[in-house]
Amino acid sequence: MKLSLDTTIINPISRNKPKNAIILLHGYGGSGKDISLLTVNWTRFLPDTIFFCPNGPEKCSITPSGHQWFDLSNENEKIILEKSLIAEQKVTQYIDDIKKNCELDNSKICLSGFSQGCMISINVGLTLKEELNCIVGFSGKIINKVNLLHRINSKPKIFLLHGDKDQVVSPSYLLESKEFFFKINYKVKTKLLKNCEHYIPIEASSLALEFIKRNLYK
Repeated sequence: MKLSLDTTIINPISRNKPKNAIILLHGYGGSGKDISLLTVNWTRFLPDTIFFCPNGPEKCSITPSGHQWFDLSNENEKIILEKSLIAEQKVTQYIDDIKKNCELDNSKICLSGFSQGCMISINVGLTLKEELNCIVGFSGKIINKVNLLHRINSKPKIFLLHGDKDQVVSPSYLLESKEFFFKINYKVKTKLLKNCEHYIPIEASSLALEFIKRNLYK
């Protein structure tokens, strides 16, 4: 399978041709292999789903053994936005690769991510002209609300989850995102996880699975 990003792929356990796909984007300094662990508890409930877990396009500037979607070493908001837009283009191309390889359209694709991967998932998912099936975001935020507001092309179903004890990406960003969507009359599902830091607990994995299954397998 020809893909534009180095990828860990988990094929459908049914061994049938994939009926849908889930793309999982890792966090800053992580890898596709890391986030593919989410699929361990998902595959048996999503038997006809193929999972794509790509590595970010760049080596992480802080953790060289890991990857990043865009550099965060410079805290200048303008530079971060510019670099995130480049990452968006690469993920959009990656989605096109998957569609061609698996003969799927956007309505059969869920885009999900953790932390920085969540940030990219939100931006890509809302700016695509053809609506994705759904987006699931763990412990992330909207990179630049003013910029995104003027680029929204579609409104896929969204579920955002965040730990209330997160000290890496503040849980206040979940509330900011919720307010952003409310102001544009965009109904999204959110969950603030109790006693949870910057990771994906079993509760979040289970809730996300339920949301994805309800949408991809309806």
